[in-house]
Amino acid sequence: MQMLAPEPAVGLQPVQPSPRRKNVGALVVGGDHPALGVVRSLGQRGIPVYVLEDQQSISRFSKYTTRVIRTKDLLDDASTINVIMETGERYGLQDWVLFPTRDEHVAAFSLHRERLDQIYRVTTPPWEITRWAWDKNNTYKFAEKLGIPVPQTWTVQDASELPSLYPHLPLAIKPAIKEKFFYATGAKAWRAETPEQLHRLFERAKKQILVNEILIQEIIPGNGDRQLSYCAFFSNGKAHSSLIAKRKRQHPREFGRAATYVETVESPEIEELSERFLAAINYYGVVEIEYKQDTRDGKYKLLDVNARTWGFHILGQAAGVDFPYLLFADQLGESLEPRKGTPGIGWLRLITDLSAVTSAMIHGDLGLRSYFLSLRRTRVESVFSWKDPLPWLSEIFLLPYLVVKKYL
Repeated sequence: MQMLAPEPAVGLQPVQPSPRRKNVGALVVGGDHPALGVVRSLGQRGIPVYVLEDQQSISRFSKYTTRVIRTKDLLDDASTINVIMETGERYGLQDWVLFPTRDEHVAAFSLHRERLDQIYRVTTPPWEITRWAWDKNNTYKFAEKLGIPVPQTWTVQDASELPSLYPHLPLAIKPAIKEKFFYATGAKAWRAETPEQLHRLFERAKKQILVNEILIQEIIPGNGDRQLSYCAFFSNGKAHSSLIAKRKRQHPREFGRAATYVETVESPEIEELSERFLAAINYYGVVEIEYKQDTRDGKYKLLDVNARTWGFHILGQAAGVDFPYLLFADQLGESLEPRKGTPGIGWLRLITDLSAVTSAMIHGDLGLRSYFLSLRRTRVESVFSWKDPLPWLSEIFLLPYLVVKKYL
């Protein structure tokens, strides 16, 4: 059936939308180190940045943060959207650019995009796009249709189906939607070596997430140094600006919750796979797509799609691709020159890298020469900055609090 647009009432002129304001700032939701990267990117250009947070965070101590707004909880979708709308009305943030920095906000912003758009410029794509990144069941199925390699993955409805997977052990048990699982367990995935472990971990996962969200996946050999990330600002069916980063070190060593040292590299194959996926879903915004190279067949297999700023996005600033500013400028209709990241530039998260280095050396994956070479290539630390030192100092003092809030 053809849908026709309603005609305006006779004698009345259609109401034209008010033009967007240009002299605006950004509201960053969340305050940990990815948020700090957004604050510094925009703040150093004189753009006002408000931070909305629900816990003590390091971004509040940045000299580039214009205002910090504390709220009780940013985990529940409905209350989060209500708080964001109330914040916009209270502080007059009409047409400000909205930045999510945590996974749980991506779906909320996408699903409630129409409401948020009444006040803000919303950088999160509509749900019909976001859903392909949000749920790994969708991500893997769509990637396979596009001919993009993914790890072999199974879902089961009952423990009685698990014996059919014994020949594939060891296996990873992971969530299709990671937020609830991560906050409950502090883990990205679990490793099952034996049938007994597989059953035990499956039952444990059932207590945290729905059965149809439990993924049982082949473990691709190797650790973080086989993982590459495609990072881009994507718009109009193509990458405006991008870089490729290799995850040299991560913590924990297997199924790393986060990278601790990454370095820009070149990989036309990763570019082609990623841009094929993003163009097919008509993606808009900043994005990171994670891959791991399978040494058994040499293929890069897609692991995850992050439809938001990611942990090491400030690597882009050092490599010539300032992702938050690219997105902000595009929202205001400004045209910027496309860029590609310079290879050989390193990003370090010192506070967790020390543990990763120790583990890598114990397992024989890292030598002193390679470690010192990575320090020489480091151009940016996740938090430390001579121009803005207070966030780094505050993170040292807040470390016990942050560990308890995130993992316990």
